[in-house]
Amino acid sequence: EREFEFAERTSKKQPFDKRLILHMLDQIELGVPRRDLMEQYGVSELSLIRWMKKFGRQPIGPKRYTTELKRSVIRAVQDGMSAYRAGNTFDISCGTVSRWVREYKGENTELSSPKPDDMANKKPVDPKEAEILALKKALEYANLKIRALDTMIDIAEEQLKIDIRKKSGAKRS
Repeated sequence: EREFEFAERTSKKQPFDKRLILHMLDQIELGVPRRDLMEQYGVSELSLIRWMKKFGRQPIGPKRYTTELKRSVIRAVQDGMSAYRAGNTFDISCGTVSRWVREYKGENTELSSPKPDDMANKKPVDPKEAEILALKKALEYANLKIRALDTMIDIAEEQLKIDIRKKSGAKRS
């Protein structure tokens, strides 16, 4: 059952029905992921972008992403998700995800976690060094856990459209 009538395409060379194009653009504005529409109607991403420009549905130019979304994507990649998978999950191009990760690493080199090989090669000379090494590992684990929890909160806020974190300056009740 369809909500509206439109002419089915009988071949790939046949143009899409204008009513279907407008319906797809309406769906995009309502938040339906482009990938879903591409699969459902057999349309390319390039065609969708061209129609958005032609019918003036979305501003032409680069998409604007929130800092929270960028942080969530970067955390997901740092926690083991591939840039390709993160792009599909968050509906962002793989190239954009890779660029964000490179920029983040450039800005936060001191936050990058040490490689296990580096840690294994360092043999503690005395008990104090061993304790320091153990504390560093514990801190690294705690920071990893914090990043994972922040990522989960970011994803929950994005998907559920609710604010979970307490805003600064909020009054106590």
